[in-house]
Amino acid sequence: MQSIMRSTRLISSTIRAPCSRAMSAALEKVHFAPIRESTVSREMSKRYFEDLHRFAESDVIITGAGSAGLACAYELSKHPGLKIAIIEQSVSPGGGAWLGGQLFSAMVVRKPAHEFLIEIGVPFEDKGDYVVVHHAATLTSTLLSKVLLTGRVTLFNATAVEDIVIKNGRVAGVVTNWAMVSRFGHDTQSCMDPNVLESKILVSACGHDGPFGASGVKRLQSLGLVNKLPGMGALDMNTAEDAIVNNTREVVPGMILAGMEVAELDGSPRMGPTFGAMFLSGVKAGKIAAEAVAKYDAGATTGDKRVVAQVAGL
Repeated sequence: MQSIMRSTRLISSTIRAPCSRAMSAALEKVHFAPIRESTVSREMSKRYFEDLHRFAESDVIITGAGSAGLACAYELSKHPGLKIAIIEQSVSPGGGAWLGGQLFSAMVVRKPAHEFLIEIGVPFEDKGDYVVVHHAATLTSTLLSKVLLTGRVTLFNATAVEDIVIKNGRVAGVVTNWAMVSRFGHDTQSCMDPNVLESKILVSACGHDGPFGASGVKRLQSLGLVNKLPGMGALDMNTAEDAIVNNTREVVPGMILAGMEVAELDGSPRMGPTFGAMFLSGVKAGKIAAEAVAKYDAGATTGDKRVVAQVAGL
């Protein structure tokens, strides 16, 4: 394996050398092709509003582009016919997965979640029961690029989900607004109405409690669709990750929970700076969502006149 890696580096450096010399020569005197400022504006706005028009009716909407949400999008991107939108309130997707714990660089992933890293091509150091990614940003940037380069997933970042849509007894979409409006505009302006995107299935992967965290389950509680919301329990890595993956599910018709929102609803422990459960929960949510869309399209929905929480113990 080491010899293969050395050969790959040698080939890469051989290819780069002439290209680098040509680039250096070209940079001696640079002159960009002309463009009008209005052209730039039109190219950006046209494509954005084309995306809004297309995804006004989506197959799957994922709220939250953290590690669980991105893993869910990656799994769903394996289905060419699906229209998949991710909505992320931050300008930069990735959630807390750009670093490990306490702003350290390395990311620890417990087995068997290392299989996901192998699938997306992220190198790691194998430590037996777990693996270590040298810098968490390597994994997050790789996963994000793979999701977006499929051409099957569209990311709406700097966009907040303010509410959910419920039709005929099932969650049927999201109410959105610019994130800056949601965070600062409503208290200073008289009217800042939102936009709406419909979906067949909503995957809520908004993380644990915080300014926008756990917003999916918080809204379910305020609507009376879940009876209690205990919040995540104290840290226990060995219990936490199993519980989050095993309990990733459709909690009300049309809405699937993934990642730390599962712990917020169930009261299961937090796992702290290990990330394997986030990836596998996202993958599992993607598989559940794909099956749910197929049933929806086949007319096999089972929604009642009201939404009933399907969480054990509630």
